[in-house]
Amino acid sequence: MTTTENTLIEQRKRAKKPLLWVSMASIFMAFAGLTSGYVVSKGSLEDKGLWMTFSLPNEFLTSTLIIIFSSALLIAAGFALKKGDMIVFKASIGLALAFGLAFMVFQILGWEDLVKREIFFTGPKSNVSGSWIYAITFFHLLHVIGGITALIVTFVKALMGLYSEKNKLGFELTSIFWHFLGAVWLYLYLFLIFLR
Repeated sequence: MTTTENTLIEQRKRAKKPLLWVSMASIFMAFAGLTSGYVVSKGSLEDKGLWMTFSLPNEFLTSTLIIIFSSALLIAAGFALKKGDMIVFKASIGLALAFGLAFMVFQILGWEDLVKREIFFTGPKSNVSGSWIYAITFFHLLHVIGGITALIVTFVKALMGLYSEKNKLGFELTSIFWHFLGAVWLYLYLFLIFLR
């Protein structure tokens, strides 16, 4: 490989983190727009007595704890990689992935709980406040699917021994994005708890 090719590869690697940060900023702005819409809708419908207040599913609290723990496992994986402890590194990523999948399961169980309480996304029995909960949480779950995909790729690469202290960019990008998704969910959960 020539010096020019090496330089181009290094430049591409350096560009990946800034691109990820720009993407995450865009995603956060989309969530800020959703939550702003929620606030405006709540304000106008409350005045007319058309806003329905209900408690969030307990499953959403469980999923919050799960995604926090999943992030902690990726932090542990980073420390293990620095120490060269590849067994802990691989196991931590695998467990973070498992907890990520569990997060998705509990989100779906949360929606099932809402349906059991006759809080629907759409239809004659639906209410705008319920529709907002579904829209916000589903939009987040779509991004979580992207994060899960990144975790799967990272886990497979870890199992193949493709990461080291000097070659860890893919792991770092996945970790940053997963921590971001966890932080966004925490923001959304607290927002929805306090603005019922």
